[in-house]
Amino acid sequence: MRLGLTLPYTDRIPREMTLAFVQAGDRLGYDTVWIAEAYGWDAFTVLTDLANHTERIKLAAGIVNVFSRSPALIAQTAGSLDGISGGRFVLGLGTSGQQVVEGWHGVPFRRGVRRLRETTEIVRSVLRRDRVTYEGEIFHLPQGLKLITHPVRSSIPIYLATLTPAGIALAGEIADGWLPIFFSPHHFSKVFEPELARGAQRAGRSPAELSICVFQPVIVTEEVARGRDSVRAQLALYIGGMGSKQRNYYNRLFGLYGFGAEAGEIQDHYLSGRREEATAAVTDEMVDLVTIIGPIPECRRRLDELAALGVSEVAVDLRVPGDDPAGVLAALTALAPAG
Repeated sequence: MRLGLTLPYTDRIPREMTLAFVQAGDRLGYDTVWIAEAYGWDAFTVLTDLANHTERIKLAAGIVNVFSRSPALIAQTAGSLDGISGGRFVLGLGTSGQQVVEGWHGVPFRRGVRRLRETTEIVRSVLRRDRVTYEGEIFHLPQGLKLITHPVRSSIPIYLATLTPAGIALAGEIADGWLPIFFSPHHFSKVFEPELARGAQRAGRSPAELSICVFQPVIVTEEVARGRDSVRAQLALYIGGMGSKQRNYYNRLFGLYGFGAEAGEIQDHYLSGRREEATAAVTDEMVDLVTIIGPIPECRRRLDELAALGVSEVAVDLRVPGDDPAGVLAALTALAPAG
């Protein structure tokens, strides 16, 4: 199982510290660095900066949404960044959510899974330097234009971040990798694996051809209770506030995990403006299900559980209480891939 790293898409951590962190990860053998975007940094600019300051670590957009850029622009940018990095780029795509797509970009949040499919197909066509003619349900490209630059690779890995049954099946069908967040290994065989297999069957391929890359918070600390408290507010935000009462993927996910009542209470508090009550309603069991917390040996044990399950990659969101730079570096070194 390959270990990668994730970066925040805010300026909570100074750029110089972030760059030093990634350069250390590059030296220590971490496979990939992932960076998302919402309404902070954009992913591609930061990844370009990292490409110019690293040597071997892969550089991944994890993820960018398919509503705020056209498929052709996504492909152009992916090809450019792949060239700048010497063939190290990985493209992570997702739908994001209604708040970001409509509230930030002003674009209707509709037909996300279909848009993911069509975007993936067009991006691949552009990077192959086909004359792009495409007649989809969303995109209509009749003129047969062709990319005039020459990507260093005609095929760049595309990972899809999906949580709905239809989206998970789409990843199983067409993606190089699947990017789950708030992943419960205890529910993999029941909640996720059947949908991945359904999609793979549609494409006539084995599910083993799909790389599963879990976005995994890892909090290295001897103080487990403090570690739990450090992530409750983030869980409350996603479970309670990322979406409407009727459409919240993360709330639905925790319902599938058996926490429907708790997820409903968190959402009621959050949508009514009671953020502290929403945070307090996130139970220890909910935190522990999707977060690795503890000293280094416990973190290693939990990562080994993911490997045994068949997870191909882990994008580690590495934290230590207080974000002490020396502590982060020590944890980064201690968890580094062997060899």
